[in-house]
Amino acid sequence: EGMLFLLLTGGEPLIRPDFRYILSELKKMGIMVSINSNASLINKDMLDFFRHEPPFRFNITLYGASGEAYERLCGSNAFDRVLANIRALKDIGIGVKLNVSLTQYNAADMQRIYEIAESLGTPMQLATYMFPPIRRNAAMVGENDRFSAEDAAMYSVMWDRMRFSGEQFRARAEAMRRGISVSENTDCEGTPGEGIMCRAGRSAFWINWQGVMTPCGMMTEPVANVKELGFSAAWEATKAATAQIRLPAECAVCGYKHACHACAAMCVTETGHFNVKPEYVCRMTHETVRLTLEEESK
Repeated sequence: EGMLFLLLTGGEPLIRPDFRYILSELKKMGIMVSINSNASLINKDMLDFFRHEPPFRFNITLYGASGEAYERLCGSNAFDRVLANIRALKDIGIGVKLNVSLTQYNAADMQRIYEIAESLGTPMQLATYMFPPIRRNAAMVGENDRFSAEDAAMYSVMWDRMRFSGEQFRARAEAMRRGISVSENTDCEGTPGEGIMCRAGRSAFWINWQGVMTPCGMMTEPVANVKELGFSAAWEATKAATAQIRLPAECAVCGYKHACHACAAMCVTETGHFNVKPEYVCRMTHETVRLTLEEESK
């Protein structure tokens, strides 16, 4: 057993009164700690703390490219404060990556968000797929306030056009045409009809604020309580239960599997079962391939 990388996330981890203690103690253990945050709670005092106790990286969620967008999505105009805090973190030598969840409420800001990331010199990861929030409400299987599958595909292709050079985009389209995998996140994939092949429950885990361990942050099962079992026993139980999970067998013969990023978490959040194909993801994949080839032919 052993662990090198750890991500503190939430909700908003900086809201915890004992956040500084947690970060300091984890670093004493030799762990490289990254933090998911919206960066709105960072102030001068906290910057001084980070200057002496820097995390490995901050992954900062950017909700839009203006105060108005922040008002719509977050209910408060923290945009200028967040940008200032991103610059302040970079100034003291802390690595920053921007995360963007694109929805119908901030889609109009996509180009401007990309320009902001470029001007800041920060890498940016954008997602147009939103998991159904079954952790919050078990009845939300397959449901979310999100794009249609077709619109999610459209914005995903727009994002590819934006971030890739013409040559890179053409190579991506050609790979799709030839049936070569184009997935950029193999950590979250599996072999259809077989067990999970990503890191979830094999070399990675998630522990929530109640001490409940799951293989992945998007899954609600299998579960093991670290407080009751201890870490080692909870980890062994999680590994054993994860090994029993099987993905949809019908996906193995799908002509789009090379372009599909469906994973166990997507299957269970979209359908309630690990071994049932997620139709929303199927539709999104089909449309992504169609639009990519159409765009490449222009």
